[in-house]
Amino acid sequence: MDFDFSDDQQQLRDAVRKWVDKGYDFDRRRAIVKAGGFDRSVYAQLAELGLAGLYISEDDGGMGMGPIEGMVVMEELGRGIVMEPLAQTLIAGGVISGYAPDAVKAAWLPKIAGGESLVVLAYQEQKARYRLDTCEATATQSGDSWSVTGHKSIVPAGDQADAFLVPANANGKMALFLVEKSASGVAARGYGTQDGSRAAEVAFKSSPATLVTSEGQTALGHAVDIGIAALCAEAVGVLDKTMDVTVEYMNTRKQFGATLSSFQALKHRVADMKMQLELARSMSYYASLKLNAPTDERRRALARAKYQLGVSMRFIGQQSVQLHGGIGVTEEYIVSHYFKKLTQLEMTFGDTLHHLGEVSERMQDTAGVFA
Repeated sequence: MDFDFSDDQQQLRDAVRKWVDKGYDFDRRRAIVKAGGFDRSVYAQLAELGLAGLYISEDDGGMGMGPIEGMVVMEELGRGIVMEPLAQTLIAGGVISGYAPDAVKAAWLPKIAGGESLVVLAYQEQKARYRLDTCEATATQSGDSWSVTGHKSIVPAGDQADAFLVPANANGKMALFLVEKSASGVAARGYGTQDGSRAAEVAFKSSPATLVTSEGQTALGHAVDIGIAALCAEAVGVLDKTMDVTVEYMNTRKQFGATLSSFQALKHRVADMKMQLELARSMSYYASLKLNAPTDERRRALARAKYQLGVSMRFIGQQSVQLHGGIGVTEEYIVSHYFKKLTQLEMTFGDTLHHLGEVSERMQDTAGVFA
């Protein structure tokens, strides 16, 4: 199998890396964190690069690209620990393109692709514990109109978004709806997260909604898998940069008159970190390559990838901080921000133990088929 990137994919990577290096340096990121953790002008710049329309067809104003291009972009954004939630835009573009009726596509896809509307997935509930089949939000139909009532937690940039993709129970079955933030009965309470970005608690009280699909469970599973694939790629970028910063520090920091990189025991620890990075990279490739596979195969692959990324993120993050010593946890030094990002990514879309359980459960189901 050929794992080389095409010329177009490499050019895309170079373009995003140049933007991160020149337009999203550490000082700008710190300023955005202090200002609340989200900058609409940064999101607009990402849209100007065409990234908001990555998973949206050219007919709808997008770039018509696929999972590999998404992986390339998210890796580079991870290297710069960019906080603006492009992964959520990939989810919205992919789900609306794949499941919504033509009228909804025509109304929303061009606005998403152009960066005019930020649409985020609002699916987590306090009692769900990462399970996608647990949903207390309800939807009520009156004629051709729908309204949604419920509460969603830890919604990325929820107080800054223009609309939400909301799973809710309708007539005894989960469906997926689009609710505008400006709709009546919508209330969002924003707050900062560990990595400096924003999230919100979002409440819906008989809020007017647009039906995206009545196959809500299927669409939600696909949405989360798009998010996991994007997260895995982003994490590889964060891990890659964490390794670079750590190795550079060890090559310059001296102890007992010698650089840290000259100590054999520390070399072995860096070698172990490198091994975990390559395992993470391989599983990120695996996740992206399986994103368009049949549902059961895709879900197994994404759970496996998220589990390995969780192990790698925890190991490399902790080792990096330990090799830096006290400076590794200071606000002024960049490696602490990479560590925070890795910690948050591990908990997003299901933590490592959750996905270990998912992998085990799906292996048992597969074994039962062949028993």
